[in-house]
Amino acid sequence: MYELIGVTKQYRRGRQRVDALAGIDLTLAQGDRLVIQGPTGGGKSTLLQMLGGLDRPTSGRVLLDGTDLAALSERRLTTVRGRNIGFVFQSFNLIPTLTAQENVEAALVPLGVKAAERRPRAAEALESVGLGERLGHLPSELSGGQQQRVAIARALVKRPKVLLADEPTGNLDESMRDEIVDLLEGVCEEHGLTFVMVTHDSAVARRAPRLATIRKGRITIEENRRTAADRVGA
Repeated sequence: MYELIGVTKQYRRGRQRVDALAGIDLTLAQGDRLVIQGPTGGGKSTLLQMLGGLDRPTSGRVLLDGTDLAALSERRLTTVRGRNIGFVFQSFNLIPTLTAQENVEAALVPLGVKAAERRPRAAEALESVGLGERLGHLPSELSGGQQQRVAIARALVKRPKVLLADEPTGNLDESMRDEIVDLLEGVCEEHGLTFVMVTHDSAVARRAPRLATIRKGRITIEENRRTAADRVGA
């Protein structure tokens, strides 16, 4: 699925060079779940952007099913990203003038899916996240948790192989946070998706089978012992 080899990312801040990523090696198999934590500015979101093809490394390779994302043309990269990778962000990024169904359908337009197919696929995706009765509601008519469910449906409607989430519960209260994490874990398990999530919330991170910590652009990965023990006990 994913193989990152010696990935670096450097920025210039005035005369100073900032190493956002300093030689990252990472392998993820299909269906793996990984949570990324670390201090602000440590490189978490930069790594997620590399996995999503939203940014290119200064050096190194980012392989998705053997294809080096960093070596693709912008047009080809957009196609690969659109077909294979779903994104969920802290801000829901919904279009306020579109209904829930229309927001989800919008993800299929760049893929060339015809309107007759977009409608039932969007309805099915919203049904899968518990919003089958909210298809015609505008974002302003939905709670924060419901808006995030629409955003998740929008990511899933493309039928991707990968789901990437950047602080997806950052704008939610504790009870809604748990509901959204349950939903994300459930849909990824159901569809066999590779799932990578950035979070500051240690309660969320403790649920993941693998934990990655990034500090000053360097990564350490460990298996979550509590989760592993739960799997053995099951």
